[in-house]
Amino acid sequence: MPPEVQTFFDHATNTATYLVNDAVTRTAAIVDPVLDFEPKGAKLSTASADAILAAVRNQGLRLAYVLETHAHADHLSAADYIRRETGAKIVIGAKITEVQKMFIPLFEADDVLDDGRVFDHLLAEGDTLALGDLAISVLHTPGHTPACLTYLIGDAAFVGDTLFMPDYGTARADFPGGDAAMLYRSIRKIMTLPPETRVFVGHDYLPAGRDRFQWETTVAEEKARNVHAHDGVSEADFVEMRQARDATLAPPTLILPSLQVNIRGGALPKPAASGRVFLRLPVTFA
Repeated sequence: MPPEVQTFFDHATNTATYLVNDAVTRTAAIVDPVLDFEPKGAKLSTASADAILAAVRNQGLRLAYVLETHAHADHLSAADYIRRETGAKIVIGAKITEVQKMFIPLFEADDVLDDGRVFDHLLAEGDTLALGDLAISVLHTPGHTPACLTYLIGDAAFVGDTLFMPDYGTARADFPGGDAAMLYRSIRKIMTLPPETRVFVGHDYLPAGRDRFQWETTVAEEKARNVHAHDGVSEADFVEMRQARDATLAPPTLILPSLQVNIRGGALPKPAASGRVFLRLPVTFA
C-alpha cells in the first residue's frame, strides 16, 4: 500500500512540508518542517510545526522521524522542536558534517561539534529505515548542497530542493559545497526511478503563467517537461545554464539565520549569560 502524504505549505518561505505515514501501522514521518521566523523583529513561532503536530494527534499517528532533505538556507528547521515535543528522531544525510565544517567557523558556533551528533541518524546512499510496514530508502543527491538526500517511501520520492515543479526547473548550485555538474547527475539518478513515482518537491515559487502553488509531480512529468533538465538536456548545457542563472540570484532572505540554526539540527544557539538567545550576522565588506 502506498504511503499517505499530506502537505503543509508555508507561504512565508514557499516551503512544502510533508506528513507521510504508513496507513496500516499509522507510523509517520515529517519531511522538512519549518520553524517560523520573522526577520524584521527576530520573532520565532512554532505555529507551523504545531499545526502538523495537531494533525499527527488528531489522526492517531505515531511520529517516528523528522526527515531533513538537507541543511536549508531559506528557512529555519523545526526538527529540534518536534523532537523535544514528540521524541521523534532527526534524520539527515551523512555529509552534513561537511556542511557543518564549512559554517561552524563562519558563525564561530563553538557550542556545536562538526561530527553530526546533534542529529539522530546520519544516512548515506542505500541506507534504509522502517516506517511501520514501509521502508524509507535513501538516494544521495548532492549538488545543491553536499548532504542532500532524496527519501523514497513506497511510490513517493521526497527530493528537497534538487528538483522543483517541471515549469520551474531545478535548484541553485552556487552555495558553498554546491556543484552544478553534480546536481545534474543527481537529477538523472532521480529520473531513473519508475516513471509513475510521485515526486514531492521542497518549494514552489509560482512561475509565470501559473497562479496556484503546486508541489507534487511524477518522474515521467519531470523527464518530459522540466524546463532545465528534461530528457535530452546534456550535462554541459545544464551546467552552463545553471551557472549563468545562479549568477543572477540574490542570497535567500533567511540564509544567515537558517544555516546557523540548521547545522544545529534546528536548535537555537546556546543562550548568553543573560539567558537571551542571539543569532549572528557575520559582516563582510563589499
